Amino acid sequence: MAQLRLDYQKFIERDAEIVVIGPDSEQAFKDYWQKERIPFVGLADPTHTVAKRYGQEVKLLKLGRMPALMVVDKAGQVIYAHYGGSMSDIPPNSEILAVLDELKYPLKN
Repeated sequence: MAQLRLDYQKFIERDAEIVVIGPDSEQAFKDYWQKERIPFVGLADPTHTVAKRYGQEVKLLKLGRMPALMVVDKAGQVIYAHYGGSMSDIPPNSEILAVLDELKYPLKN
């Protein structure tokens, strides 16, 4: 999440919004978001409803939910998905920003 915060303005400049979904309770999310002054949206998903819908894995031996990162276009279609194999398997912001740039300025064939 820290890496997303570092480049948050770059996401906003690309007309994108970041939504972080996690297994914690609503109160835990609220407390953390306020304490850390997180500028983007946090969604509590303690019943794993959203995680299941998007196929996010839970591996108990690797500390729970594995990272999953998706770019969803304005029509609601997932146009990019990365499912991490470990807690540190998260794509760099530059990769996600490039996906957003491609949405805005598609390459012509």
